[in-house]
Amino acid sequence: MERSRSYIATPPGATIKEQIATRDMNQKEFAARMGMSEKHISKLVNGEVRLTMDVARRLEMVLGLPAQFWCNLEAIYREKLAKIDEENAMDQDKELARKIPYKEMVRNGWVEDTAKIEDRVINLRKFFEVAQLTFLQGNLVPGIACRKLSTSEKSDYALIAWAQKAKLESRKIQTQLIDIKTLKKILPQIRKMTMESPEEFCPKLIELLSSCGIAIIFLPHIGGSFLHGATFYDGNKIVLGLTLRGKDADKFWFSLFHELGHIILGHIGKVDGTNDDDENAADEFARDQLIPADEFEYLINNIEITKENIIDFAKQVGIDAGIVVGRLQKEGYLQYSWYNDLKTKYVLT
Repeated sequence: MERSRSYIATPPGATIKEQIATRDMNQKEFAARMGMSEKHISKLVNGEVRLTMDVARRLEMVLGLPAQFWCNLEAIYREKLAKIDEENAMDQDKELARKIPYKEMVRNGWVEDTAKIEDRVINLRKFFEVAQLTFLQGNLVPGIACRKLSTSEKSDYALIAWAQKAKLESRKIQTQLIDIKTLKKILPQIRKMTMESPEEFCPKLIELLSSCGIAIIFLPHIGGSFLHGATFYDGNKIVLGLTLRGKDADKFWFSLFHELGHIILGHIGKVDGTNDDDENAADEFARDQLIPADEFEYLINNIEITKENIIDFAKQVGIDAGIVVGRLQKEGYLQYSWYNDLKTKYVLT
């Protein structure tokens, strides 16, 4: 017997058991009369195997009740089992749905708005492309490498939602075969784009990375995710997603080069995702690609840190001045309140 909040499913075997009991017949004798093994009869009585038309006809001969009667009992039992499974799955999924940032997903246009929790579950199942939300508790984005500032259950579900949207959007981008060697060669071209506006660099960045087998996706930030960017394999391509968190150019470019670092350093595809060493290595990669170590050392050791000198230095090394400010702030050479007017603000659409 199976049950849920609203349904109880009793197998036809319960009726079989009653019928053979009224005849003072044990299962061994009944099995012999049915021409079946005791093991199969035991499973039939307990609802562990389906009652087929062949069995129904044998039951009609042995117990005198029409074959259709037994077939109807089986059909009702299976129908109720399905409803029980559906209701129990819905109850489990309701709990998970409450942990997923549904309102923000609605605000971003990823799912339809609804106040009914059952409808939310259905919408989320379709968005995540899973039969049940409980399947999200497995690793649906294996080997993901991501830059985020904190980890919590809320941030984990936000990450899964964000990564799924990146995956869905990446299907719209045609890419060549994955080519890490070419990616390394085009890094200087990408670095030069820091001096351009998003309208200029976005199309070029998408085209350049797609030639290396990478689909770059720009997505809104999901509150509570602490996420800046993430990278993972999806079929024969690499999906590189960036959030618009902060919207400052220095954060955008650092996050981009951090994710490119994960790709070049071979961090994506690991079963358990990236570890602290991987994240630190990607940070160092991004830092040194944007402002090479020798040039930064020259700046802090030989140049007075003023607004005018930062602008001149940025022009000399060919990079956005806000990136220099961000690096100086990060390493303690500037207070975080200084020279923020040099930071370019991006609005990516």
